[in-house]
Amino acid sequence: MDMIDKLRELSAKIPKLKEAELLKTEEATKNALVMPFINALGYNVFDPLEVRPELIADVGTKKGEKVDYAIIKDGKPILLFECKIFGTDLAHVHASQLYRYFSVTEARFGVLTDGATYRFYSDLDETNKMDKEPFFIFDLNEIKDPSVEELKKFSKSGFDVEHIVTSASEMKYKGLIKSYLGSLINNPSEGFVKLLLQESNAYSGRFTQSVLDEFTPLIRDAIRLYINEQVENRLKSALANETVVANEPQEPKPVPQKDEPLIITTPDEKEAFMIVRAIVRATIEVGRVVMRDTQSYCAVNIDDNRLKPLCRLYLNSATHRYIGVFDEKKQEIKLPISSLDDIYTHADKLRTTAGLYASPSA
Repeated sequence: MDMIDKLRELSAKIPKLKEAELLKTEEATKNALVMPFINALGYNVFDPLEVRPELIADVGTKKGEKVDYAIIKDGKPILLFECKIFGTDLAHVHASQLYRYFSVTEARFGVLTDGATYRFYSDLDETNKMDKEPFFIFDLNEIKDPSVEELKKFSKSGFDVEHIVTSASEMKYKGLIKSYLGSLINNPSEGFVKLLLQESNAYSGRFTQSVLDEFTPLIRDAIRLYINEQVENRLKSALANETVVANEPQEPKPVPQKDEPLIITTPDEKEAFMIVRAIVRATIEVGRVVMRDTQSYCAVNIDDNRLKPLCRLYLNSATHRYIGVFDEKKQEIKLPISSLDDIYTHADKLRTTAGLYASPSA
């Protein structure tokens, strides 16, 4: 069962557990939700060499400090969990034990959870000191594909400290900007209103309070209308692409003339291959990433082994192009791309797949 299936199965249990009042204590929350969540990440919760409950350490004058769970790798903690009772408002809880323990271990990541919501912290602001705000929040009640892709970075097969730290910084800044944009959309500031009116040439007069009061709700409605139209267009495009993928036969490569090689690797395929190698180079040795061209598509495999597929490039058509990515079960998912640059939007999927083969013996 894939990780996302395990998470959805766990999510479906929450309403039943809540209704039966089986999440009334911290211990119940751990057993019913937190342990299965850690298990979904690929860690064996029954192996103390891999998942250590109640990890103890002395923190300054405090003796016997405990953190609820620590994920262990090479004998050292890499990910810490502090658990609260289900339903706790985590936004207003200070993760005291997690905060203190974070500074005396080599772990770069800590998680505060009530079993349903998981708030991921690091030390992006100050080295070896846990940030006050999380860089990533995963909610079992609202499972979305992009969030699952981020969560996979913390799985046993995909865990890479440097890659996660880089990604965490990006998520932090994106989150702050997104939050600010959200506040502007719901409550546009005077400066924002003036900027839009000036840049759009919608108004060139003097900005009095009455003018700002008049235009503020109009700008709010215009922004929401634009967002709704973009969402609608994306949905229509997605439905159209699904129809194309399901019904459109692959365009064959041009038939070679006599004495020409049967398979021709195009410049676009070569460039796409180099992009893929650049994306996964921090995850796996690039020398193991090999291109194997065919008449229908260009395969990118690990160790030149078709049983270790990284992706497939469908670039024969001038109008309909795709990249085929693979899940943990090696099932291919074809995704449309309009340009080679679009390959970068699927970088996380490629790194996750490459991580499955990171060990030479994989």
